[in-house]
Amino acid sequence: MPASDFLKNKGPSVQKKTAESSSVNESESMRISVFLAHSGVASRRTSETFVTEGRVTVNGEVVTNLATKVSASDTVTFDGNPVTLEEKKRYILLNKPDGVVCSLSDEKGRPTAADILKESVRERVYNVGRLDMYSKGLILFTNDGDFARLLSHPSSELEKEYVVNASQDIPDDLVEKFKKGVRVEGVFYKAKDCWKSDDRKLHVILLEGKNREIRNVFKFFEIPIRSLIRVRIGSVQISGMAPGTFRDLTEKEVADLKKACAQKF
Repeated sequence: MPASDFLKNKGPSVQKKTAESSSVNESESMRISVFLAHSGVASRRTSETFVTEGRVTVNGEVVTNLATKVSASDTVTFDGNPVTLEEKKRYILLNKPDGVVCSLSDEKGRPTAADILKESVRERVYNVGRLDMYSKGLILFTNDGDFARLLSHPSSELEKEYVVNASQDIPDDLVEKFKKGVRVEGVFYKAKDCWKSDDRKLHVILLEGKNREIRNVFKFFEIPIRSLIRVRIGSVQISGMAPGTFRDLTEKEVADLKKACAQKF
């Protein structure tokens, strides 16, 4: 199914108690990047980049100083559009289909994962981490900057599980070297664990998740990949979700993710 067919999907409803909570105190003064993150513009780190690029104004003046503090009483814009603190914090799980990119917009006009959510999600949410265009599976969206920062921090060591379907048999040498660590073009890649469920299917658990890590390792061993799917982040799984569908995380899922990350700090 073409990626564009997923963009009308409103996602399934969730019967479990979902994690929607009130945002930060609107009278509170906070750094501009924190304000943007809590407004659903982007993660705190990406928001800092937006500020230094001169894309943010406060009360009509462009600000580039990351120490700038604002509150809900200030008038803040990003790329000329008004920005306000979100009333609710949202935590959304999307089963990303292939053929869509993990960004809020794309200069080439390609469909984005965020497009799938637009019709059903009122809040401005952004993706936590990313999958490449041709990878499928679990991707999280939120407007909670603290949650995004916690999950994205390298020290969190949050498990991410992938299923790789190859076009030919996967050699045992690839499995063993990936577990022990292999250097590809000067970059060291190491899986926490990996195992074959059949000759052409490999399960991989990563902690750090460097850019295109699995694809680069398979390319090094000259094994073509037919599909790459992320099936789990921490205790959160996409079991039973069709590609292109999404749901809110439950309160327990959010709490479990926070707990798993906090234990590493």
